[in-house]
Amino acid sequence: MADRNVDMTNELLRGMRLSGIRYRRIEINPFSGVGIAQAAGRAQLLVVSKGSVLLKTSGKATWVLQGGDAVLMPHGADYVLLTSEGAPVIPADSMGSEQICSMVSSISAEEGNRDDLSIVFCGCMELELGCFQPLIKTMPEVLLASQLKQNWPEIQAILSAMERESTNRLAGYPSILARLADVVGSLIMRGWIQSGADNSSCLFQVLNDPRLSNAIYSMHKEPGANWTVDSLAREVGTSRSVFARRFNAATGTTPVRYLAELRMRLAVQYIHEEKMPVEPVAFSLGYGSTAAFTRAYKRIIGKTPRAQP
Repeated sequence: MADRNVDMTNELLRGMRLSGIRYRRIEINPFSGVGIAQAAGRAQLLVVSKGSVLLKTSGKATWVLQGGDAVLMPHGADYVLLTSEGAPVIPADSMGSEQICSMVSSISAEEGNRDDLSIVFCGCMELELGCFQPLIKTMPEVLLASQLKQNWPEIQAILSAMERESTNRLAGYPSILARLADVVGSLIMRGWIQSGADNSSCLFQVLNDPRLSNAIYSMHKEPGANWTVDSLAREVGTSRSVFARRFNAATGTTPVRYLAELRMRLAVQYIHEEKMPVEPVAFSLGYGSTAAFTRAYKRIIGKTPRAQP
């Protein structure tokens, strides 16, 4: 089953995209704190480039982050960064910042010993997991990939590149920063999955439950097949009732609903990104007519297939 777990992780990372990124490079003095506001409907990315900080979320949990540690907050929770416990916190939105371009701003620390600064990259963006998008709601508040530099030494080169791009500001640097963020986000996701740092997470349960991961992998591999709860249960070798109960407990939805959402996300990709005609898309995804497909599409996506996304 290890190979299937790798297949699932590969599928998840293949569909992962971070778009609409807005960056802040923040310098934090010793005995100081910075507050980052909630980003409703978006994800927050945090990478510690230098020094160490305490990360506190609205849920009151605390994480100690060292240089090279990275965090992805898929639900956009507000958080605080402290260089020491009990330090005064200033909202980042009220701090003087330099708008480098439409995508990047920089908050510099007050005058002092720059050797003592902590430097963090804070990003706010849309998190897209492709066909796995329905599983975002099952993720925990914080995905922590600690000790990235120890496990993946190449991350240091990426962090150094982010630092250079944000400070040197050569032509095209916003686009380069966006691509580097994609890499960092993927490393965080992979590191979190492989470490099992939060094995209570529903997504982690899905990826590490052989029956659930087999069922989801089968739907992703053949989304146009006539899958039912019965056929999926047979596919993974368990009873219908046990399979349905475990699937719902782990994902918060039913197998039938999951399959429908998977098909519609593929449909959006095929029709609006790859410019395929509606009719062949409908039949390839298991619908007997374009009318049935259109009804399902409008029910889940909220508009007709031919409308702009």
